[in-house]
Amino acid sequence: MLNFNYSIPTKIFFGDGQIEVLGNEIKKYGSKVLLVYGKGSIKKTGIYDEVVNILKSNNIEYWELAGVDPNPRITSVREGIKICREEGIDFILPIGGGSSIDCAKVIAAGYYYEGDPWDFLIKKAKVEKALPLGAILTLSATGSEMDAGAVITNMETNQKLSVGHPSMAPKFSILDPTYTFTVPKSQTAAGVADIMSHIFESYFSRTKEAYLQDRMAEALLKTCIKYGKIAIDEPENYEARSNIMWASSLAINGLLGYGKGKDFRWSVHAIEHELSAYYDITHGVGLAILYPNWMRHVLDDENVYKFVEYGVNIWGIDENKSDYVIANEAIDKTREYFNSLGLPSTLKEVGIGKENLEKMAKAAVDHNKGTVGSFKPLTYEDVLNIYMASL
Repeated sequence: MLNFNYSIPTKIFFGDGQIEVLGNEIKKYGSKVLLVYGKGSIKKTGIYDEVVNILKSNNIEYWELAGVDPNPRITSVREGIKICREEGIDFILPIGGGSSIDCAKVIAAGYYYEGDPWDFLIKKAKVEKALPLGAILTLSATGSEMDAGAVITNMETNQKLSVGHPSMAPKFSILDPTYTFTVPKSQTAAGVADIMSHIFESYFSRTKEAYLQDRMAEALLKTCIKYGKIAIDEPENYEARSNIMWASSLAINGLLGYGKGKDFRWSVHAIEHELSAYYDITHGVGLAILYPNWMRHVLDDENVYKFVEYGVNIWGIDENKSDYVIANEAIDKTREYFNSLGLPSTLKEVGIGKENLEKMAKAAVDHNKGTVGSFKPLTYEDVLNIYMASL
């Protein structure tokens, strides 16, 4: 296991009714709040009214940035920064899934930067500090409620890029599984695929000595597999929703990647970001399409042991079978599971053809300094072949 520094500073309030802590937690940091949320589902479910009543009863002033898109736009970030500066906002509270939380994080960082916040994403500028923020989670998927990173899309340049800084981590996050009861089946499925993909990115690494982290990863994967279909079939099943919600946070808060090296780089997320940037598809859907094809593409004599480990420990495949038989069965079972959730298998199913594949492959490689990922570094030709296999 390689050296690492452990820090996961976000305070988590998990469970039914934990919204009751909101007023006191906000007042530790400020009294003028910007609410950041999406298309209005929180108003239909009553969460919005619940939050506003708490703010009013605690004499906390609030302003709103509504309409954040599923792949949050840099235009929303700019608008949020403008409101914060004009109104003297001192705390940001996103309500929703990763899109609202990511948007809020970059607003918080951009508040202290005089230039365009897109500079953070293209690495023209570095985040120095950010306004404090909390989060109220309503969709289990990205894990943004418990990490310090954000992904933002620029539709003008067809770019979807990431930025992170310790100051961007939420001070606290409220995780009430009942808030996910009304999430549509399609979004629940995409969320489960997103969670599993985060786990895969850490699990499939070249560090062989991180036994503990890999066993934790397997526990989280088995949790997703066990409860994903239940949550879709029984949307108000608290046990399923709560296990998936906590798996979402643990999948990407850093825990699984500790001990795997500072140069440890993700693979499939970088490839999928180009799909979202060009076609604005749901992130989890893109990941579900790509992941089994990435697995098949990178499988070789050097790493087949990892796929054997995955097949035996996750899918219960007979360990006495040959290595490549186990590996390929495991990949097949991964695709079958995603399909069982109602997720598509091909890019054509979501309206994507060959027209931009070469551009996207080049962009993925360019954005990642020449190769994508570190489990098996991918060249332009590799990325293009994975796209082609996904058609």
